[in-house]
Amino acid sequence: MVRIFLLILTVMTIISCKSDTTYTLETDSGKIAIRIFKSSPKHQENFSKLVSEGYYDGLLFHRVIKGFMIQGGDPDSKNASPGQPLGAGGPGYTIPAEIAIPHFKGMISAARQGDAINPQKESSGSQFFIVHGSTVSDQELNVMEKTKGFKYTTAQREKYKKLGGSPMLDGDYTVFGEVVNGLDIVDKIASVDTDHQDRPLKDVKMKIYK
Repeated sequence: MVRIFLLILTVMTIISCKSDTTYTLETDSGKIAIRIFKSSPKHQENFSKLVSEGYYDGLLFHRVIKGFMIQGGDPDSKNASPGQPLGAGGPGYTIPAEIAIPHFKGMISAARQGDAINPQKESSGSQFFIVHGSTVSDQELNVMEKTKGFKYTTAQREKYKKLGGSPMLDGDYTVFGEVVNGLDIVDKIASVDTDHQDRPLKDVKMKIYK
């Protein structure tokens, strides 16, 4: 009976991941509506699994850098004491890279370890960040293209110039979702006071659900 239930649950998870999935990311500063992309199926399936388990509930946005990003998803951040170093925790596995989408403001991207120990750019099993970023000029995008060896489309350039983002991350991290409502909440979180480790002085907790 248990095996049948697990099989049904697995089939339902696969079916639910054939299209973009939407969730509510509730924080102390307000609610953010997010969409997780079917175009990054491994990340989508993993995120769906963790949300269904309540994995993110009570975790913190433990690293906040205004004009860059807000990061959370470290299980060690749950009930973490003030000043406790955070950012190394996870579920014990990584996810193969699915790198394709630029880091416009509001994009959700997977955190990861550096190239020296992670040359395949595999993603953390649970940690993610929401891009805050800043406005971007054509000159900056030209530098990114020359440095990283790829070309932005006209539409991507216009989006970066209008909305902003963090193009220095492009080609190195997997974007697997986006904020569809609540960028003002991202702005609020990005503006909180932080300590020397970029951890908010006042905890910013999250809860994610469908």
